[in-house]
Amino acid sequence: MKKNCGRSPWTKTEVRTHQAVINGKLAPTLVIENATYLNQGLKAWRTANIWISGDRIIYVGPDMPDTADEVYDATGKFIVPGYIEPHAHPFQLYNPATLAKFAAERGTTTLVNDNMLLLLEPTEQAFAQVDALADLPTSMYWWARLDAQTELDADSITIDNRRIQAWLKHPQVIQAGELTGWPRLSQGDDELLQWMQDAMKLGKPIEGHFPGASAKTLTKMALFGVTSDHEAMTVEEALMRLELGYTTTIRYSSIRPDLPDIFAGLVEAGLQNYEKVLVTTDGSTPSFYKAGLMDETIRLMLAAGIAPEEAYRIASYNAARHFNLDHLLGSIAPGRIAHLNILEAKDKPTPVDVVARGTWVRKNDIPCYPVEALDRAIDLMPASQVGLELTEQDFSFSMPVGLEMVNSVIMKLYQVEHDTSMQVLPAGCNESFLMLVDREGKWRLNTVLKNFATHVGGLVSSYSISGDILLIGKSKRDMQIAFDRMKAFGGGVVLVEDGEVVAEVPLTLMGQTSDLPLEDLIVQETALREALFARGYQFEDPIYTLLFLASTHLPYVRITPQGIYEVLRKKVLFPAILR
Repeated sequence: MKKNCGRSPWTKTEVRTHQAVINGKLAPTLVIENATYLNQGLKAWRTANIWISGDRIIYVGPDMPDTADEVYDATGKFIVPGYIEPHAHPFQLYNPATLAKFAAERGTTTLVNDNMLLLLEPTEQAFAQVDALADLPTSMYWWARLDAQTELDADSITIDNRRIQAWLKHPQVIQAGELTGWPRLSQGDDELLQWMQDAMKLGKPIEGHFPGASAKTLTKMALFGVTSDHEAMTVEEALMRLELGYTTTIRYSSIRPDLPDIFAGLVEAGLQNYEKVLVTTDGSTPSFYKAGLMDETIRLMLAAGIAPEEAYRIASYNAARHFNLDHLLGSIAPGRIAHLNILEAKDKPTPVDVVARGTWVRKNDIPCYPVEALDRAIDLMPASQVGLELTEQDFSFSMPVGLEMVNSVIMKLYQVEHDTSMQVLPAGCNESFLMLVDREGKWRLNTVLKNFATHVGGLVSSYSISGDILLIGKSKRDMQIAFDRMKAFGGGVVLVEDGEVVAEVPLTLMGQTSDLPLEDLIVQETALREALFARGYQFEDPIYTLLFLASTHLPYVRITPQGIYEVLRKKVLFPAILR
């Protein structure tokens, strides 16, 4: 399969081939006849025959070619454009390749991906992965982040101008953001502002990250050049963003399943124009995807009272137009990439057959995603390796303050209540030992986490926003055993109780992602979640807790490679110590 090269995927030779097909000199590779399809130009259903050559739609109309390599009779079915996920985080235990396969088989044939994990890799290595992923039937586009979401240590890869410019100029990168470091703009960070202006000069929109933002803040960010935001949590916040001209993305995710209520509110408010509304699953953890990706968001939009023609448009054409890709994506029309979802009924958005870039990835309701390109992409992802050894001294906890969980991802400072010199904290109490250790063993940060769980013996995770290793638990012995088990995999999440492994998710790629198909990963992650809920975890998503403990775009305090960090004042309260 040929690479999907940004905004101009086809060579002169290919375009001439497409002309030969329309002129009857060459046969289409696939014809879908008797197709009742959603015409985005008219926002109405029409009947036609659809000719495809390779990965491109060549013709939509009443004619049939003299010959075709394959003819599919769509009588009685309904065809809509492949769905677009405009805000994917493709490293949430799964990796971009396995997510691409799982998503496309359920109709989400285009992913616009966060580059966070790749941003922290050497650029050449990261771009090799991006190029390999461009060979997949799923169209894979990327963001260029402008900040690292945490405070890195001095020896980490620098998020500098050279690195940012390389990402902004890559043909598969179609937006800058999400802009989690936006407070820096108001504080006078001209380097960040320059990167934003560079993105705008390249025709790439900038996505914000503005939870709880006032109209004044949103106005300021619009003046800086931000055109979209996905952080509306209520119908009022969504309407405010729309009123201010923002492309407004509504979430249905494992920690923010707001979409049903917001769309019901938009319908009740009488919203007439949905052209600047998008939807996203916002990098949900694996088990949340049991019901699907964008197909599930469409199902929920329909239940909220959105007309089918509008719902399918929101999940395809609106996103394509926002990214200036509507000449390629989001429509069933000549010249577009051949992403087609074949439905049993207009109100059943999970397709029975899927064409992605002209290739069947689901046929006769059976997944059939080609594995060759998938394997090549996965082979380029670095294998995990942990060389670190923990000693008894590493389990010394003397910090007078710790982090108290308010919800899955928000933490505040508090005074430690129990004697942390003990080997085991009292059963039933809501405090746990908390350690962040440099993956290369240079430093560690030891404190206490309140409200994580009541009786977790030892939980170790190489999955974190900084890529360092987290240890949480009441028993120092169980934490050590969990660490040793994680190390044997080269990375992963391991839960131990009374010296025995209770649940585990090996993360053999980069210490952050699994090489398993998403269906298998869902089983592993579900078992881990249930085990943590059974041991007193009380919030929405424990995986997000692990990810965001070091994430400095969220209030109020974080553990980072630099130390315990107060977000508002951007100050290290207690530094990490060298080992």
